[in-house]
Amino acid sequence: MPGVNGQHTAKEWASKRIFTTGEAAEVCKVSQQTIIRCFDAGRLGGFRVPGSKFRRIPRAELIKFMRANEIPVGALDHGARRILVVDDDAQIIEMFKDLFNKNDRYDVKFCSTGYDAGLLTEQFRPNLIILDFMLPDVNGSVVCERIRSHEELKDTRIIFVSGVVKPEDIDSLRAAGADDFVSKPFDVGNLLRRIDELTQAA
Repeated sequence: MPGVNGQHTAKEWASKRIFTTGEAAEVCKVSQQTIIRCFDAGRLGGFRVPGSKFRRIPRAELIKFMRANEIPVGALDHGARRILVVDDDAQIIEMFKDLFNKNDRYDVKFCSTGYDAGLLTEQFRPNLIILDFMLPDVNGSVVCERIRSHEELKDTRIIFVSGVVKPEDIDSLRAAGADDFVSKPFDVGNLLRRIDELTQAA
């Protein structure tokens, strides 16, 4: 049952597997007619209830639609972890997109410069940042130091990734506020485990 004033709570959204067009509209913060148009145009996957005109949208299809339209998926997951990936390597970005799009426990945003990283960190308030050391506009350690200078971001975890950092530089990255460092190319399974450890602690 919906919560106060007919609105669903985050916990209710987290357990729901099939959505009506009205519920999908509430999650996406758009009109029900917009959802119906997208459904009928094939942009939003789902099915019709046999013997009726009612449309139903599976959770996975709704999440896919939201991500395709840059609508935050956090509303669907009670306690979803927000992750910001900052890297100017298109292949790395695509790899992370493929990785995180398969897991709806995370709400993920991407950018490629230190400037955008600063803006998104303020707006998105990620639980964890995966930060490339060599960015096109600024050194990643500068981004890290700026984030650590804000008291309200003190709980944001930061993992540096790089293929060029010397072993002796890793200590300086930790001194700048990094929680961990991962060398490229990295083991995806190990990285995911570390992300889970850090976001559980965040």
